[in-house]
Amino acid sequence: MYLPRDASKARLREAENARRNFAELASALTKGEVTRRDFIKWGLTTTGGLLVPVHGLSPFTSSAYADSFDIPTGLPPSPLFGVQAFTQPMPRFDVLPRKPFTPGTGVMNPIPAYPNVPGPDPTAQANTTMQPVPAVLGGGVGPIEGRPPGPIWAHQQWSTFYPKVVVEVTQEGAKPNYAYRPQVPSSLNSGIDPTQALPPAFHPDLPVQGSLALWTFNGTLPPKLLIGRYQESILLRHHNRLPDDPTQNGGFGIHTISTHEHNGHHGAENDGFTGAYFFPRQFYDYHYPIVHGGYYSVNTQATDPRCGSPNDAGGVDRLPGDYHESMSTHWFHDHMFSFTSQNVYKGNAGMFNIYSAIDRGNEEINDGANLRLPSGNAKSYGNLDYDVNLMVADKAWDGEGQLAMNIFDFDGFLGDVMTVNLVYKPYFEVERRKYRFRILNAAVARFFKISLSDASPMIQIANDGNLLPAPVVLTTLDEMGIAERYDIIIDFARYKIGDKVWMVNLAEHENGRRPKEDISLRDALNGKSDDPCVGRFLEFRIVRNPTYPDKSQVPAVLCPNPDLSKVPVSAQRTFEFGRGANTTTSDPTSSYFGPWGVKTDGGAMLAADYGRISAGPKFGTREIWTLKNGGGGWDHPIHIHFEEGQILARDGKASNVPAWERGRKDVYRLHPGGSVTITLQFRDFGGMFMEHCHNTTHEDNAMLMRWEIDNLGGAFLRPLPTPIPTPQGVTFVPPTEILRTAFK
Repeated sequence: MYLPRDASKARLREAENARRNFAELASALTKGEVTRRDFIKWGLTTTGGLLVPVHGLSPFTSSAYADSFDIPTGLPPSPLFGVQAFTQPMPRFDVLPRKPFTPGTGVMNPIPAYPNVPGPDPTAQANTTMQPVPAVLGGGVGPIEGRPPGPIWAHQQWSTFYPKVVVEVTQEGAKPNYAYRPQVPSSLNSGIDPTQALPPAFHPDLPVQGSLALWTFNGTLPPKLLIGRYQESILLRHHNRLPDDPTQNGGFGIHTISTHEHNGHHGAENDGFTGAYFFPRQFYDYHYPIVHGGYYSVNTQATDPRCGSPNDAGGVDRLPGDYHESMSTHWFHDHMFSFTSQNVYKGNAGMFNIYSAIDRGNEEINDGANLRLPSGNAKSYGNLDYDVNLMVADKAWDGEGQLAMNIFDFDGFLGDVMTVNLVYKPYFEVERRKYRFRILNAAVARFFKISLSDASPMIQIANDGNLLPAPVVLTTLDEMGIAERYDIIIDFARYKIGDKVWMVNLAEHENGRRPKEDISLRDALNGKSDDPCVGRFLEFRIVRNPTYPDKSQVPAVLCPNPDLSKVPVSAQRTFEFGRGANTTTSDPTSSYFGPWGVKTDGGAMLAADYGRISAGPKFGTREIWTLKNGGGGWDHPIHIHFEEGQILARDGKASNVPAWERGRKDVYRLHPGGSVTITLQFRDFGGMFMEHCHNTTHEDNAMLMRWEIDNLGGAFLRPLPTPIPTPQGVTFVPPTEILRTAFK
């Protein structure tokens, strides 16, 4: 089903010619000369987004040199230029520098021409200081900050959680990394020398990525890691330094961005709302207070030693809130309306480790609250020695080795090469001891099912950002949907020095709608799948005994769920996700046609419009939501912003919920034709949030809806006006539509 790598040169030339013609269509789409709807009218794409088999346009078409091929990438095979798997070390994440914030000292200048001049202090409301706007963006003047202005989008509870730390990032094209900060010694980073520049390449022997092909945080590899601890408020200033001209995108992606901290518990102005995007030459100040859920209503006197933040002396500063709401493994990524898949695939993704009283990041502190999970002991918190972030994603590149994507496949783009931490099939050196791996599925549409090559056990301790109530021992992890995070522990003490073991993917795809099947470990290892992303993708090399004694633990009890039995249910809602969406609004900025959509409370299947309000839960309440899959031919990982939920039932039965889904979650996999019933609370902050499929192709085309928390919790208008960004400033318009069942 994939075009084989040993296809004839003539067949590959034909496919590459089709790719180039196809790229011209993508360029026309980027320039606004045509729309995706035009391609359907002209008969060039199906309503599902696939290119029809027109010779010289689609690599799917039959050839004079070979039979017809079904190529899930929609592209010729990615050339490997002779590179072999497991011949490069896996780089640990690049830790973003943290700077204590002192008012009046300023932060990075938003104008690249003056990099050493302090920029303005962050403010509660958006900074509307004006600057020139380039002609390609319409000319005139516009604000230096792209956050919507005024009190509606002001940082909620700004004075209560005034920033303590500033972290600054840019979004820009690929360039070498001269300031790599893994925060572990080279011996724990597979021998990588951090003083040597890291090129923006998927392998040292693969072509360097151009500045229009790869857009990452700070423009460099490897991916970035944000470090935070509870109630140490972070101000993340994100500078957009992408090209002014939207056509300068290497064939896909768009230069406007909105950063979603997935699944942060803070106000909607900091959530990365899909319609709150900002332009090149602007910045956006995101405020992350990092508070325990229910801090206004639970443990208000801060007496529980399990609810707190690690301090620099090795102890805990106790905090209000519910320790059962502690979170650990987040990530952040672009959420630009209808371009999320392209921008995230292009490199706009990082991870965020959050440290708490129970998840300290120091395995030796034994105070009765700290779980002592594998990490290290050099610092009071946040040790990364044996706590490793893994970003797993499939990619594809063109004949020149530049990152490539088929933007016309509305079912879900699939790549044909596996990457970990944005490098091709690396190895990672480990000691004979326990490691914690925080695994993120950062693909566009691909699910992963992970096993070790020797079928030895892994211990799952977390699902998404949340520790499970109890660890679960597994030889094969569950299918992992896009945006899900699985924290696992592997004990390498069972191996000998010199041994190797591999992570293996067992989930086979033939299109982006869902996995075709999970194949056996034996078949995956023996190459009995046409899917090139099935099989070994990360090699562990056991290289030595532990540097110091392994004092980490895997406790029998991790983080029990909050008790919601005394919180009444104020409303129940049903959301169905499927195809055949209707377009009932016509705002040129906020609305988009299907084919994917969301049906609310038995109404019509509606295509995305971030100006439409589909649900409005009341502040301080609890609701029960049922998420339904409208068909059996696809699988949807559904993400609900702002609040973690607990799964009450799968397909109507509590007994169908497996042990690894019995904690709190923020992504809910809907099996084909299945349903999930969850309970959610709505507390502490307000504003407009989102719910969508995290197969980001489905989200962009157009399986996304807006919901908002009403004004009982703060000075919000009801309903909230919708922001409409431009380079010259953000305006507000009334909602395009309010569903009749939104405000129950």
